[in-house]
Amino acid sequence: MTEPNENTERKGEGCIRVKDPLDAILRAEPNIKVIAPEQKGSRITVTLQPQDIRMCLHRPKTVRQLLAALDLAEETALVARNGELLTPDRHIWPDEDILVRKVTSSG
Repeated sequence: MTEPNENTERKGEGCIRVKDPLDAILRAEPNIKVIAPEQKGSRITVTLQPQDIRMCLHRPKTVRQLLAALDLAEETALVARNGELLTPDRHIWPDEDILVRKVTSSG
């Protein structure tokens, strides 16, 4: 049986229910921009550069889906996780912290 932590709560007779992951994210970063808060389930946090905007959104399954959710073309942004560049086909896992860097040239 899973032991309770800050994201779980006991619900009688040994049952444990996982709390909404969004609650934990908002406690850790109260000023984060939340995209589609009505969607339940796993989420990721994204830092969008160069604007340095932190946002939280429902977890896309791939980098390609993340870029589509941010309305960015694949050739206009670099996506990284833990310092590793990710290709559009790479999977994104729940609770990850992703960096998206816009790289378009302006002249």
